[in-house]
Amino acid sequence: MTEGDRDWRSFALLLIDVQKDFWTGEMDVAFPDFEENVAGLLELCRREGIDVIHLRAMFSKDKSDWMVRYLFRESIPCVAGTAGARHFDCAAENGGEPVIVKQTFDGFLNPELPGMLDAAGKRYVLVAGLVTSVCVLLTAAAAAQRGYLVGLVEDCCADKPEAHLHTLDRYPFVFDPVTRGGIVGQYDNWTRQLAALPSR
Repeated sequence: MTEGDRDWRSFALLLIDVQKDFWTGEMDVAFPDFEENVAGLLELCRREGIDVIHLRAMFSKDKSDWMVRYLFRESIPCVAGTAGARHFDCAAENGGEPVIVKQTFDGFLNPELPGMLDAAGKRYVLVAGLVTSVCVLLTAAAAAQRGYLVGLVEDCCADKPEAHLHTLDRYPFVFDPVTRGGIVGQYDNWTRQLAALPSR
């Protein structure tokens, strides 16, 4: 099957929180290819015609939109206007790719995301980004519970190494793990799964 024969209209990539505050020195050592992999994933999706949606955390300095537990910590990642809120260059949006801002771990709690996916007829979401065991997992779980099939692009995620591996091993009932290099090879399998879903 050639590139032009694949119809990815039911698919979308959710690229989650690829922002400076979520990156650590430990990740730098454990996931040295992360930025290259994310850039390659975006290139693949754009070439194949898989729609890309960027999710980014962003909080106000005045604490008005902070999750309540952080009020007791007196700090939160990704405060608007700070260097830590900046996205990685490899994760920049291209053209008309939407950017959805969130103030929660689960991106689906912003109604803009499910509204956008449903309006476009998406049934399968790929998730990638930071960090594997928190916002990536919780957004993937929310997608699965809302009736989407989910694939987690494991080499385009990062976390503490043990947490990353635990997430991949522990939640096969939430998502199919896949590498960016394996996405095209899963096309036939995933489209068969989609064909078996009840219509909405």
